[in-house]
Amino acid sequence: MRRPAARPFRIVVLGGYGLFGTRIVRGLAGDEGLELVVAGRDAGRARRFADELARAGARAAIASTALDVEARDFAERLAALAPALVVHTAGPFQGRDYGVARLTLALGAHYLDLADGRTFVAGFGALDAEARAAGRRAVSGASSVPGLSGAVVAAFAGEFGRLDAIETAISPGNRTPRGLATTRAILGYVGRPYPVLDRGRWQRAHGWQSLRRLRVPDVGTRWLARCEVPDLSLLPERHPTLRSCDFRAGLELRRMHFGLWLASWAVRGGVVHDFARQAPKLLALSERWLAVGSDIGLMQIDLRGVDREGVPRHLRWRLVAAHGDGPQVPATAANIHARKLARGELPGGGAGACLDLFTLDECLAALDGYAITTIIEKV
Repeated sequence: MRRPAARPFRIVVLGGYGLFGTRIVRGLAGDEGLELVVAGRDAGRARRFADELARAGARAAIASTALDVEARDFAERLAALAPALVVHTAGPFQGRDYGVARLTLALGAHYLDLADGRTFVAGFGALDAEARAAGRRAVSGASSVPGLSGAVVAAFAGEFGRLDAIETAISPGNRTPRGLATTRAILGYVGRPYPVLDRGRWQRAHGWQSLRRLRVPDVGTRWLARCEVPDLSLLPERHPTLRSCDFRAGLELRRMHFGLWLASWAVRGGVVHDFARQAPKLLALSERWLAVGSDIGLMQIDLRGVDREGVPRHLRWRLVAAHGDGPQVPATAANIHARKLARGELPGGGAGACLDLFTLDECLAALDGYAITTIIEKV
């Protein structure tokens, strides 16, 4: 008697034709045994992308559907798809609840998102009991932060007797594509206050302020400013010896970086309440300058402390992405998790931030073939 063929592991990617969704779907399209559903508000865009992948010889089954997380019939339409995993890329996640994640777990599926909202990701453990009861995994922040940044810190924390400070910086190349959701997320915290651990005390910082200059060999000078991300809450919890934990980001073009810095003062001074509403206009303005600058992005993490003999130690990890491959970095954590779930390599259930679910080596192996290099410096 022939054994019935195994049912494909169906992955519904919300925002599947967006900036990161396309990279996630494209990255998984070569995997047999998967069924990928490109989902989004625009049925035509979803169908065209799915057809493109099918014509390119995708080994996974490819389908598409119109699906809007804000629609009244979203729950019924998602249930009809019977997903094994839902990957949520349709941000921004700042100010959102956990409705999509809860619905996914109720349907008996795993859940994964690319959220970078500090409160959203740091509080995601509130779903842990529901996830364990369902026997499913729910993971938030499967992106550059806290996914990759957490993996970097975990890889090198053992080299310190005491870890005192973590400083992270990200700066995309100007010619790298950007999305509306990311633009809204950034504008949502520009000029707004938030707590940051600084020299042993929780102090108030403001989004896109406290300018700092970063010089990188073969890349040039990038200006950075403070941003609110999940790492600022998660890493001090994970590493209680920390006295400082900071995150900064920067735009390559100074006209854009300093323009946003000036805007932050307008918000801080109460002149403007919310720049996020202007995201479509500001994104369109930035795209007028897409031909300027470079396609080189970077991510840098500095770890400071003392070794086991009490000697001061400073370790720097840096990733440089060329040829516009920078957006592949935040998309990679989702692909790693999707493959592990499809192979049954993450048994049990539970919910939390994207920490301890993959190693730095696994991430770099998944990025093999892209124009991405990393270095480690002992400063």
